[in-house]
Amino acid sequence: MTDDQPGPADEPGAADQDPVTADSLRERMRAAPVLAGPLPGFDPAAAGPAPGPVFARWLADALDDGVPEPHVMTLATAGADGRPSARVLMLRGVDIEGCAFDFASEAASRKGRDLAERPYACLSWYWPQHGRQIRMAGAVETLDRPTARRDFLGRREASRAAGFTGVMSAPLDSPAAYRQARRRAAEHVAAEPEDVPEGHTVYRLVADEAEFWQADPAGGHIRLRYLRDPAARQGWTRGLLWP
Repeated sequence: MTDDQPGPADEPGAADQDPVTADSLRERMRAAPVLAGPLPGFDPAAAGPAPGPVFARWLADALDDGVPEPHVMTLATAGADGRPSARVLMLRGVDIEGCAFDFASEAASRKGRDLAERPYACLSWYWPQHGRQIRMAGAVETLDRPTARRDFLGRREASRAAGFTGVMSAPLDSPAAYRQARRRAAEHVAAEPEDVPEGHTVYRLVADEAEFWQADPAGGHIRLRYLRDPAARQGWTRGLLWP
């Protein structure tokens, strides 16, 4: 670097920014508003004997009220070594009566490999505007190839191009390599619009545990848990948990 070339400290605004420290972050986090409200109410006694309809109602309420991306959820898995891994992805479908949830991925991705080794997972949603969390845990099954094909071909072109771009979760040499692969993938999708990646897979989590958490700014949070029980009249037992 020559004397007349700007360095990082000479860039506009660089000298004006306070350094980020653990103490400053802690203070800012403490000052950030949480559960500002107003929040909807939740009467667990009126929630019904099965969790699927409760989830459907909460999701419909979130969509009706314009909660940003309420279908986006966190998927947690673990492989054979037991190390957990979590990532955010989209809910692709719901079986309300069966309390089952569909999502898609590449079989060769880390989550795909985890599920091949241990076909169990947990899904969670958090909607700050409603002060609501949902958790669904259970076994995961792989749906058939026609379902995967319908899912992939129902996506917009850019999303389908992403499905042909490299190997999900594999090491990437450089941003330039990604851009080049993305261009080739876009050309492939334009030329073969009915093609579907071999590894594209739709998974279904069949919940055996469901939990609904409703925040109360005054601190009286509500947690309602359902456990699948074939011997129960409705197939589920339910009860409150300490918040």
